Amino acid sequence: MITFLRFARAHTLVGTTLSLLALYLMAARHLHTSDWTMFALTLFSCLCANVFITGLNQLTDVEIDRINKPYLPLASGAYSITTGYLIVGLCLILAVATCFIYPPFLPATVIASLLIGTAYSIPPIRLKRYHFWAAFCIIVVRGLIVNILLYLHFRWWLGENPVLPTTVWLLTAAVFTFGIVIAWFKDLPDTEGDAAYGIRTLSLVKDRRWVFRVGAWVFRLTLLGVAFAAWRIENFGVLIGQLLLLAGFEWLSSRLDLDEQASIARFYQGVWVLFFLEYGIFAVFG
Repeated sequence: MITFLRFARAHTLVGTTLSLLALYLMAARHLHTSDWTMFALTLFSCLCANVFITGLNQLTDVEIDRINKPYLPLASGAYSITTGYLIVGLCLILAVATCFIYPPFLPATVIASLLIGTAYSIPPIRLKRYHFWAAFCIIVVRGLIVNILLYLHFRWWLGENPVLPTTVWLLTAAVFTFGIVIAWFKDLPDTEGDAAYGIRTLSLVKDRRWVFRVGAWVFRLTLLGVAFAAWRIENFGVLIGQLLLLAGFEWLSSRLDLDEQASIARFYQGVWVLFFLEYGIFAVFG
């Protein structure tokens, strides 16, 4: 099970689960109704798509991962390449088959995510080679497709016209810019392998300190911007939540050593925790 979670990249599974749960709880609260069977099938389809995307990325990055992330199952030999293809193929079939149970927004979400995830990893397109397009893939899926289409999906199948309230737009804006920062920060510890195989991440085009400095200010301004918007609409739960996230980010930043791989990894994992907590704030107060 641990090997599979490493292959699936457990933090992305948690992120997908929490984002769907938050959007579902927001829609259910807005409409005063629920349908947990629909939520469960939606989550299953999206998690299968998630594993396809993360697994495909590893299948195309085995040599790079032997330098950057030797603990991953394909790089370490815990899974054979054949096993990787079997898992990825099965997840692709399950994601596509189950998403059409709830048209139109769930198929649009899953198919769009699968296509972008494939373009991110597979030659000759392989968008991950370019820092702009790599970030673009992450922010479009995490920031726009998931938040907008899945909220509309939940609202549609809970029996109401698909409209987007202010708090969903606010969450989308927050996660969109979070996605930019995550896309930049995820490559901070991977410069050696990326350089060896021609993956021009922003950490190589610029340098680690530039990426951290600019990314940190984007993150801070995002939280302050969401806090200001929450104050304007008198949503004080979201307002306080943003200030707490900002305090958490400053604490993480104070412990970061950009010359130590383990410190960078801990910092990146901490940023993902803040990402998770943002969804939790909106699930309760959005």
